[in-house]
Amino acid sequence: MLKSMTGFARVEAQGPWGSLAWELRSVNHRFLEVSMHLPEAFNALEGELRSRVGKALARGRVDVWLRYQPAAGSNLQLNTALAAELRGLLEELTDLWDLSDYSVSPLELLRWPGVVQSGNSESSELPAMALRHFDEALAQLQETRIREGQALKDLVLQRLDAMRAQVVALRAVLPEIETILRERLRARLQELAQQVEPGRWEQELLFYLQRQDVAEELDRLDTHVEELARILQRSEPVGRRLDFLVQELNREANTLGSKAGDHRLTRAAVELKVLIEQIREQIQNVE
Repeated sequence: MLKSMTGFARVEAQGPWGSLAWELRSVNHRFLEVSMHLPEAFNALEGELRSRVGKALARGRVDVWLRYQPAAGSNLQLNTALAAELRGLLEELTDLWDLSDYSVSPLELLRWPGVVQSGNSESSELPAMALRHFDEALAQLQETRIREGQALKDLVLQRLDAMRAQVVALRAVLPEIETILRERLRARLQELAQQVEPGRWEQELLFYLQRQDVAEELDRLDTHVEELARILQRSEPVGRRLDFLVQELNREANTLGSKAGDHRLTRAAVELKVLIEQIREQIQNVE
């Protein structure tokens, strides 16, 4: 199942301990890059959170936000050991730099991470609850990436159908184009002032037709299109493989355009390159 690298999820929870909200956002990226934004009290969870994201996702930049608000009127406690340590550091700094004229507001000290702690008995259960709700958010993010991946898949398949139609149309007119090219070469040779030997005529004709032959390019276009369609049905991450195949498709379209000796070939090469570019833009978001 094709997955996009773009997604969003938000899960909120409330309890006697207060409220928390997980917010996950992901965008396209060459590799998996996770950025954590956690309150001080939840920093110990970062390693486990990164591990869970790594097991669920293969590529993309993922921003993880946790917002926590303790319940109003909760039993707050002062971390006296940390407060005493901060006071000692402040006194030492005052002696070192002569900060006797500088006063520290108690509110500034209370804002220091860890100085104020919750005394609720439920606070010990917060990490486990936070992880459970994180799993919900991660599953939700997966669902959005799958839905968008399906939309991307449909768009790419439409372009592949259009490419197939271009190749089929070209194959139908190739005999006519070859006849036109043959007659064009004959007319040019007849315009030469000097007499062209019959053997030389055959050599020039063979060389000219080989240079203008696009059958191999059409065959490779067919092969790449079918391979790309097959890869779209896989369940594992396929973004890098799709990117490689699109490069191959573009190479064949360029070669087709360089060989174009007929306006129909030129027009088809341009249409193919437009379709390939549209596919390339879509698969940039594929995991």
